[in-house]
Amino acid sequence: FTSISEEVTMTYENSDKDYDFLLKVVLIGDSGVGKSCLLKRFSIGDFESGYISTIGVDFEIRTLQIEQKTVKLQIWDTAGQERFHNITTSYYRGAHCIMLVYDITSGQSFKNVPRWLQQIKQYGSKDVETLLVGNKSDLSEKRVVQLSDALDLGKELSLEVMETSAKDASNVDKAFLKIATEALRTRISKVQQVKERQPVALGERIDPNQRSCCVLL
Repeated sequence: FTSISEEVTMTYENSDKDYDFLLKVVLIGDSGVGKSCLLKRFSIGDFESGYISTIGVDFEIRTLQIEQKTVKLQIWDTAGQERFHNITTSYYRGAHCIMLVYDITSGQSFKNVPRWLQQIKQYGSKDVETLLVGNKSDLSEKRVVQLSDALDLGKELSLEVMETSAKDASNVDKAFLKIATEALRTRISKVQQVKERQPVALGERIDPNQRSCCVLL
């Protein structure tokens, strides 16, 4: 994976500036794994230790500069409870990125990863970028899911794997940036393919410096 540490700049400010790409990011996983905490840490740089279960969905926006492109992320935090299944799965549609979160202190949340992946396969797009995230890495003394086991599962399912901590912010930005960068590269590649298929009228001159703004939903 290409390093993005030097290619990405970030801002916590709400921006009304134009953007080049709009990416929809969806957080999924069992209830209590820390999806809401990851969302809050990434979107506003804050953490609350008290647990409040998400009802339905929550939503935040953050605008980044990635590889010289202004990218607006729409980040959707979905409820993990089964009773919200019909609501939350509707948000898979049109998602460019899905972050599948489990809790490293909960073996059951890790065992349920294949079930969540089946939902992605059923409701998500074919080219959605998916990242498997083991949250709560700060609770190492309570760990029951070993990183090696997660990496083995990721290899089996062709998934990238990262561990994060919403509490101490470890790898949170990196996880979002990693998945957003991969999705952006896919979007740019698709835009280029469309441009290459467009016919050019005889005598028409193409300005190689012409810039365009593209929003893919």
